[in-house]
Amino acid sequence: MENALNRAEGVALIRRIAEGDRQAFSDFYGRYAGLVFALIRRILGQREEAEEVLQEVFWQVWTEARAYDERRGSPEAWLLNRARSRAIDKLRSIRRRNETFVARLDEQTAAAPPDAVSNPGSRAEEQELVETALALLPDLQRRVIELAFYEGLTQSEIALRLGEPLGTVKTRMRLGLERLRSHFRAQRSS
Repeated sequence: MENALNRAEGVALIRRIAEGDRQAFSDFYGRYAGLVFALIRRILGQREEAEEVLQEVFWQVWTEARAYDERRGSPEAWLLNRARSRAIDKLRSIRRRNETFVARLDEQTAAAPPDAVSNPGSRAEEQELVETALALLPDLQRRVIELAFYEGLTQSEIALRLGEPLGTVKTRMRLGLERLRSHFRAQRSS
């Protein structure tokens, strides 16, 4: 996860962005664009659409930096939450436009370009932590979480896709997220 020094630097950049500092925005973009693009691309699968959403996310950073509250999460988490939301909105828009479901992505298509990640060791470690945590979940819980996070499906859409009752999907999602939270709390305290 993001260490205290990197977190403090990210917070300082956001504060400067909130004051209209263009250099801070440039530095923030340089630090996080690769990570954000990788997530957006994994969700959308299309480079052009991902680039468009990346611009929207960083425009949102520029316009909403004053709203950032470091007590609610790290700069990275704040940014990735916005990126994920924007990417899912775009995915839903594409689905409505095409009136079809998006096919599941293969890993090669979803992978970030090698030069897009600012700190490959740190990012690989984070990815490994998430994959390890997901692997600890029972298959049915992991599947609903992956469909929601990586494909942007709502719980109703997941129920339709899996042919399961909505209540069952909601329960699996809740239990899976509780297990993930417990796992990450234990990781932080160790």
